[in-house]
Amino acid sequence: MTLTISGYSTALFSTWYFIEELGLLFDCGDGMMSAMLQKSRKIENIFISHPDRDHITGLLQVNQLNAREGFPIIHYPKDSKSFPALRDFSVKFDPHVVGTVWRPLADRERVWIKKDVYVEALRNNHVPAPAQVIKSFGFKVVQVRYKLKAAYLSLPPLEIKKVIDHLGREATHILVETVLLCYTGDTPAENFEYWNNAKVLIHEATFLGDEVESQSHRNKHSRLEDVLIGVKQTNIETLILGHFSSRYSNEQIDSSIVALCRQYDIKIPVYRVLPGQTVFDILSTKPLFALF
Repeated sequence: MTLTISGYSTALFSTWYFIEELGLLFDCGDGMMSAMLQKSRKIENIFISHPDRDHITGLLQVNQLNAREGFPIIHYPKDSKSFPALRDFSVKFDPHVVGTVWRPLADRERVWIKKDVYVEALRNNHVPAPAQVIKSFGFKVVQVRYKLKAAYLSLPPLEIKKVIDHLGREATHILVETVLLCYTGDTPAENFEYWNNAKVLIHEATFLGDEVESQSHRNKHSRLEDVLIGVKQTNIETLILGHFSSRYSNEQIDSSIVALCRQYDIKIPVYRVLPGQTVFDILSTKPLFALF
């Protein structure tokens, strides 16, 4: 599946990523509606990683303009009290949004957004909380297909149908899962096994500086070098980096990415969303780093 991914991600100010083919929005910071305009009408499912304001302040406008019975569906970490408060306020402020669905999510919960595509919520440690408390997520988007077993491939079509009717789909097919996309949300660089075999990984890289600085804030973020070390050890086809701090210039960010990709022998295309820039159809642009 070819994905059209557009987004904006600047630490502290706003983050959102829209996947057009799936009607899917990850996080909803300021500016999403003014960037996507009528394309925002395609949004059916919104997955919010955590309740920091730079990830949720676009929700009221998205909901006000696009609400209809049963949509959009806003998925959020189940132990975050911010979202019931937002729901109640939005209904009072714009009563017509009463049909919007607000859905709390648990760790490892799967939500089917298409007949053959689900999104899995994966707890991370951006927001400090006890292990059983769910306040911050990354997400994995998986496409599920059934493939006919090799033993039946040479049969004529009518024979294949008879075999399937007689034995059933589970006996005649194998399940194939393709990890289309992973979005880490805000997170320290951790749990890269979650993202293994992803076609596309969107990972935050807030800090270019030392790890002490990146972990000095109450909520934890990633350091670029740690992200690329994790990527090197994981089977990923394409990397999109974002959520850079605006304290860095574009030149600093780009030179750091290129230098570290060379240092760690990164062999996949690497894209980036620079501070203050909305990028439309990210994967159609030229990657910052690629060895081919």
